[in-house]
Amino acid sequence: MQSSTKWIQSFIYLTLITISLNLLHILLLSDRLIISHHKITLKKHPDLPLRFNSDGTFKILQVADMHYGTGLTRCRDVLSSEFDSCSDLNTTRFLKRMIEAEKPDFIAFTGDNIFGSSTNDAAESLFKAFGPAMDSGLPWAAVLGNHDQESTMTREELMSFISLMDYSLSQPNPLIQDPTDPTKQQIMTEIDGFGNYDLSVWGPPGYQSANQTVFNLFFLDSGDRAVVDGFRTYGWIKESQLNWLRGASKGHNQENHQSQEIPSLAFFHIPIPEIRSGPFREVFGEYREHVACSIVNSGVLKTLVSMGDVKAAFIGHDHLNDFCGNLNGVWFCYGGGFGYHGYGRAGWSRRGRVILAQLKKGKNEWLGVETIKTWKRLDDENLTKFDQQILWTSS
Repeated sequence: MQSSTKWIQSFIYLTLITISLNLLHILLLSDRLIISHHKITLKKHPDLPLRFNSDGTFKILQVADMHYGTGLTRCRDVLSSEFDSCSDLNTTRFLKRMIEAEKPDFIAFTGDNIFGSSTNDAAESLFKAFGPAMDSGLPWAAVLGNHDQESTMTREELMSFISLMDYSLSQPNPLIQDPTDPTKQQIMTEIDGFGNYDLSVWGPPGYQSANQTVFNLFFLDSGDRAVVDGFRTYGWIKESQLNWLRGASKGHNQENHQSQEIPSLAFFHIPIPEIRSGPFREVFGEYREHVACSIVNSGVLKTLVSMGDVKAAFIGHDHLNDFCGNLNGVWFCYGGGFGYHGYGRAGWSRRGRVILAQLKKGKNEWLGVETIKTWKRLDDENLTKFDQQILWTSS
C-alpha cells in the first residue's frame, strides 16, 4: 500500500513538472525556439525568355528618379494646394496607373529608385518603391542612380538585393563561365560598378524567330559621385564596362547568324558629357535644366557609335529634362522626373516614358525590328500622352 502511494505521488510530481515546463516554453521561450509558422516564400520568376508579342510588339515603361522615401515621405515642388495630401504614395499611384494604362511587357527603372537619405531602411523602401512592379507580375529590371546607396546598403548590396526581388531580371553584374567548371557560371568581378548586364528579347511565339534574339537591352552602372583632381563630380561609365559592352554586343551579333545587326537599347542614370556640350542633330521635348554630368568623358558616345547596334539610350538624373536628343546617330532620351519626393517644379506634372519596338511583317513571318518609337505620359487626370516620335527605323 505504501509503495502504491509513493508511485502515485511520483506520477503526480512528474506530471506537474511536465506541465510547468510546457507552460514556461509557451510563455517565455516559444518566440525563440519555435520555427516560424509563416510559409517560406521563394522568389517569383517571370516567364522567360523575354519575347515580342504575337502582334510583333514589345513595350517598355521607363521609370526615372522615383526618389522613394519611407512611403509617407512628403512631396517636393508641388502646388501648395497639393502639399498636405502628397507623399511617396503619389509615386506609387502614378506607377500603378501607368502599368494599367500602357500594359507594358517590361519595366526599366533608371536609377535613384530610392532617396537613401530619407529612409533608415533601404530594403523596406525598395519593397515599397518596386511594389507595383512586383504586384503586376511583369518582368522588370533596374540600375542604380547616385542616391540609392545613401541609406543602409552599399551599391553591391543594393543590386544583389534587387536581383532577388519578385519578377526582377536585374543582375549584380554580368555572368561569365566559371573557369574551374564549364557547366557553371559566376559573376564577373573584373568590371567597375554594380548593375552591368544585358537582357535578350526573342521573337514572337510560333514563328521562326521565336528561338533567337531579335532585340537587346543593355544596363550600365554610371556610378554616384567621385573626386577628380580635387574636384567633386558625378560618376561615369568606366573603360572596363565599355569593354564588356563591346564584347557583349559583338557576341550577340555573332550568335544571330544573320547579315543584319540586332538593334539594342541602353539604360543608365547619369548623362554623358556630350549631352551637355552637344551639338545635337535633333532635340525633341523639354530642355529645362542644366545637364548634370561628370567632368570625365570616358568615351561612351564614341563606343556606342562604333558598335552601331545601340539605337537609343535612356537616362534620368535631371528631373526637369524630358527631351530626346540625337548625337551622331544615337538618341539619348530622358525619362523625366517620375517620383514626388524628387525635386521638380510646382505645376509641372511628373511624367514617365514609354518605348515601343515593332517587328517588320513578312509574308508568313515576323522579321527583325522595323521601328522604335517613344512617347511620354503626364500624371494628370487623363494621363496625357504626348511627344510621340520615331527614334529609329530599319529602312
